[in-house]
Amino acid sequence: MKVLIVDDEARITRGVQKYFEQAGFETVPAFDGLTGLARARSEKPDLVILDLMLPGMDGLEVCRTLRRESNVPIIMLTARVEETDELLGLDLGADDYITKPFSPRMLVAHARAVLRRNQLAQPQEALESYSFGDVIFNVGTRECLVQEQPVALTPTEFEILLTLVRGHGRVLSRAQLLESTSLGYYDGFERTIDVHIHNLRRKLEADPSNPHHIRTVFGAGYRFTENPEAE
Repeated sequence: MKVLIVDDEARITRGVQKYFEQAGFETVPAFDGLTGLARARSEKPDLVILDLMLPGMDGLEVCRTLRRESNVPIIMLTARVEETDELLGLDLGADDYITKPFSPRMLVAHARAVLRRNQLAQPQEALESYSFGDVIFNVGTRECLVQEQPVALTPTEFEILLTLVRGHGRVLSRAQLLESTSLGYYDGFERTIDVHIHNLRRKLEADPSNPHHIRTVFGAGYRFTENPEAE
């Protein structure tokens, strides 16, 4: 598995490279946003570790551009801890968000979790597919169509949607949805589920402000409904 590490602090980049290589990964470094974007396009990594504050093109813009072009999993790194930065990164399609200073070993563990969610499809899932409204998605191929047009879902968004659909009719708490994703490694990170739900509604619902399928159950969590008119 190949990991692209984009951080303008050479010491951090080299240190992260060392831990990933010891864990059996191939690594590709980049020290600014434009180079990171170019190497993402040329190297086709399985995962991108992306710093927020980068020269030339900042991490949010790199994330935005990458998400338009591919579904490669992205873990964002930053020394800034403001909630707005965290939520913006997730809103743009990042799958994970880690603040500095961090443990390289923990970063590798998070990376493994993200990759596992993204890469491993159970054999019985190969032909598993679901449809509701104008939405069709296939679990084995991880393809999603809305009105017969492909829609890009991040690995985390896909896992949350799949968990909701498989739990059809049941109310699932934010903690339960977290456990279905790589974000489950974080304690107290339930707030990020709301951001991913917002993104899913924006991509899948005809009227995101009045969702028919991904419903909020106040004080409890979320519930998927295939046919709201039948309720």
